[in-house]
Amino acid sequence: MAFAITQTCCNDASCVAVCPVNCIHPTPDEPDFGRTDTLYVDPATCIDCGACADACPVDAIFPVDALSAPLRGYAELNAAYYADRSTVDTHAPNFHAWGPPSFDRVLPSDFAPLDVAVVGTGPAGMYAVQDLLLHTNSRVTLMDRLPVAGGLVRFGVAPDHPSTKRIGEVFSRFHHHPRLRLRLGVEVGVDVSVSELAGRHDAVIYAVGAFNGRRLGIPGEDLPGSLAAATVVGWYNGHPDVSPGAVDLSAERVVVVGTGNVALDVARILTAEPESLAGTTIAPHALAALRSSKVREVVLLGRRGPESAAYTRPEFEALRHREAEVVVGGDVDWTATPPDGRRIVFRFHATPESIVGDTQVRAIRLTDGTEIPAGQVVRAVGHHGTPVPGLPFDETTGTIPNESGRVAAGTYVVGWIKRGATGGIGVNKSCAAETVTGLLDDAVAGRLKRRGRRGRGPRR
Repeated sequence: MAFAITQTCCNDASCVAVCPVNCIHPTPDEPDFGRTDTLYVDPATCIDCGACADACPVDAIFPVDALSAPLRGYAELNAAYYADRSTVDTHAPNFHAWGPPSFDRVLPSDFAPLDVAVVGTGPAGMYAVQDLLLHTNSRVTLMDRLPVAGGLVRFGVAPDHPSTKRIGEVFSRFHHHPRLRLRLGVEVGVDVSVSELAGRHDAVIYAVGAFNGRRLGIPGEDLPGSLAAATVVGWYNGHPDVSPGAVDLSAERVVVVGTGNVALDVARILTAEPESLAGTTIAPHALAALRSSKVREVVLLGRRGPESAAYTRPEFEALRHREAEVVVGGDVDWTATPPDGRRIVFRFHATPESIVGDTQVRAIRLTDGTEIPAGQVVRAVGHHGTPVPGLPFDETTGTIPNESGRVAAGTYVVGWIKRGATGGIGVNKSCAAETVTGLLDDAVAGRLKRRGRRGRGPRR
């Protein structure tokens, strides 16, 4: 019986590396990698060895005959990915053509250890740390401005996705590596400058993410009750920067602008049965607020049609097995009181014109003249990076300008601050590998200013 990859797939391709028959696709060297909702197991080729399930850092892979009711559809999704892909023999391993060998991580035998600082303890930073510690003899100083490590995994993943959060356990084991020093509560630009950091290390990798929410650019956006999705996510995850009272659940209807995975996360948590979240990593203040919440309906607004919705299919499928009713399209009487039961409503072809209210949000008005009463509006239209004092910054893209992760010899970026706020957790693995490769190329070529305190580069 074949295995199937399910909803919580992180796309970091750990399973691809251990599969003995190469039956998991797309692989990192294929064009679709990072563009599909999940990776997929070819049921015709799978030999049921279970190596992929053992390697999966987020427990997303199960035998097809062991899938629970909410996950049974993933057997069909995995098989459907291969329906239009012909092979010479569909029951044979899907081997690829041989390419030239690549030895990106081989350094000269007499190369002195590099001293590298990594700023940011989220997935992007930790994949870079993992690469440096496992594939080089580098010493790493890992830093974060927050007093706790974890970044996006700790503060960005919904608490009802415990399997996805489990990848944090994989990352945290590196915190105790003998060649790593962990420094928390240190902010670049406040506690240490970019130039000071560069002066203390051979190279610095910035993995500072993109926490700020993008704005809608409409009147009323700054009214109390208008929040960025990042604030709501930080609120229910206990982010130190977000006040326990940041989210008001005293109104019956909340409108979320956006139809991406974060928008679905917010809708799902705000309409969840509170006791289903007890025992998860949800912040205690958020759980207490949900227990007394008056929210009965969350409306998600999409500017275009459902075919253009930004959520992934696995995230949408997950809504079907929740307590709240899901309504897609159709006529809704917005003047009516929301139903007694909890409900999530998708409203497509809806462009916000303004947020209405005097001292507090009371409605959102659309360009077609529709006005939807709401006590809170959540902007879930993407994230935007924040400048790091002392480094260049592109306000349009919200990134630090770079070429394949290289800002300049000795200064590098990974993750959302490198490529923009796109891609899930696993995409950061290949992103980090590209950056670390560039760093090592610079080191071998002598382009780094070696500090001498811990070695002077290659001895010739």
